[in-house]
Amino acid sequence: MFKQQTQNASAGVDKQKEEKNPENEAEGAGSVGAETQNNSGSAESGQTASENGEKQAAELTPDERIAELEAKLAETLDQLLRKAADFENFRKRMNQEKQSAIEYANQSLLLDIIPVIDDFERAIMAGESSTDFATFLDGVKMIEKRLTSQLEAKWGLKRFTSAGEPFDPNKHEALMMEKSPDVNEPTVQEDFSKGYLLKDRVIRAAKVKVLMPAAENGE
Repeated sequence: MFKQQTQNASAGVDKQKEEKNPENEAEGAGSVGAETQNNSGSAESGQTASENGEKQAAELTPDERIAELEAKLAETLDQLLRKAADFENFRKRMNQEKQSAIEYANQSLLLDIIPVIDDFERAIMAGESSTDFATFLDGVKMIEKRLTSQLEAKWGLKRFTSAGEPFDPNKHEALMMEKSPDVNEPTVQEDFSKGYLLKDRVIRAAKVKVLMPAAENGE
């Protein structure tokens, strides 16, 4: 009997669960329906706003529509003019900076040369008040050495000598030529003016005297 009562009670609980499940399903379906209705309402609201904007535009008279378009055109034109003015100011500023850079590009070099000019002035003043030519000459040599060393070390300007080297038209400018039985190819005999390199580029060819091979057998 106790076993039968237990079975009856269990059956009652299962029945109650079965009765409650449809209610839960109904509640879930109601929730989904409400969300769907809300989404549909939002879409309808956006569509209504768009329709209202189109309706308002459609309600404008031709003159009002023209005035609106003219105002937008004037605003766009004003923006374009501002952009053009900004670009023109930028272009002028860049040109000024470029010109300034060109005009003052050699400032550092000139600042290095100015002290050498001061040395020459002092040497000249000393030479005017002294009869010691040897001392004056030594002073001038020191100034020349200082200048050439500074130009080479800081600016890459290097002086080269050519005496005894084969003649190279890329480095040498022949001012005189003389035939000689002592050479087998054109050879620089003497520098009239030394050449200069800026780093690896010849910026002034050396002016030289060239020895040419003598013709064999009196030819």
